[in-house]
Amino acid sequence: MIYKKNHRRSIRLKDYDYSQSGLYFITICIHHNINLLGEVINGKMALSCIGQMIEKQWLHLSERFEGIKVDEYVLMPNHFHGIIHLGQPQGIESGQPQGIAPTVGGMVGAFKSLSTNEYIRQVKDNNWPRFDKRLWQRNYYEHIIRNEESYRQISQYIQDNPLKWQEDKYYVVGATPCGCPSPLL
Repeated sequence: MIYKKNHRRSIRLKDYDYSQSGLYFITICIHHNINLLGEVINGKMALSCIGQMIEKQWLHLSERFEGIKVDEYVLMPNHFHGIIHLGQPQGIESGQPQGIAPTVGGMVGAFKSLSTNEYIRQVKDNNWPRFDKRLWQRNYYEHIIRNEESYRQISQYIQDNPLKWQEDKYYVVGATPCGCPSPLL
C-alpha cells in the first residue's frame, strides 16, 4: 500500500526571512468562522468577554516578546486583523534567548497558543462554550508592509472594517454564542 504525504502548499514568500525587522499585516480567523469575539453594532465592534480576552492576549505580546510592538488592530466577530512591528531584540526577556529575533510565525503561534489556553481555562472556570477541536483556523494570512502608502491603506482598512462588516468576505450572520453578552455601545 502506498501512502501519500499530505503536503500543504505554503502561502509564505519563499526564502523570505520572517524574523526581519519590519511591519506585517496579520489576519487570523476563528475556526469555522463562528462569531465568538463580539458583534458589530452601529458600525462599531462590541467585544464579548471572549473578544476582550483575545484583545488582552494581543496587547500583551509586546511584553512577552522583546522586539515586537503591536500597531493598529481590530477584532471582528469571527476574525482578527492586526499590524505588528518586528524590531531587533536587545537582550533576554520572558525566557527569550539573547539575540534571537522573534519571527512572524512564532509570534502568531504563541498568540494562538496563549489565547487558546486561556479560553480553555475560561471554559472550565466560567462555562464559556466549548470549541470544535481548535479555537483558531489552522493558518493565518500575512502581508509584508513595504512602504508608507501600503501602511496607510492597511491601517485605514483596519479602522474601517467594522463600518463595512456586512460587505466583508468573513461576514457571517449570527449572534455571539457565549454566556457573556457584548457590552452595549
